[in-house]
Amino acid sequence: MLKKFITFLILALILFALYTWAVLTWSYSQGERAGFVQKISYRGWICKTWEGELAMINIPGTLTEKFNFTVKDEAVVKKINASLGKKVTLIYEEHVGIPSSCFGDTGYFIKDVITLD
Repeated sequence: MLKKFITFLILALILFALYTWAVLTWSYSQGERAGFVQKISYRGWICKTWEGELAMINIPGTLTEKFNFTVKDEAVVKKINASLGKKVTLIYEEHVGIPSSCFGDTGYFIKDVITLD
């Protein structure tokens, strides 16, 4: 009975690891968002991730729409910090079904930053 339980547990862990790998490897969508980065911070109790917020202004004088994102690459974080206060385009990939917030608070992972101003 114990052997069956251990076999089941190992199989469940392997399936969970494969699922996590697949979700983080293949993206659901890719795109670009333009606006001004309002904040970027290194957050988390155990699993620390870079989380940010982009203010997208559609028409001057209207309310801004906020786009929350996660950054995994330190080089991209440096580019974002260098472009604070300037209009930027964030190139991202969206991943859905991520099993834990250890990989980021959002499913939007920034791949590159282009400064527009």
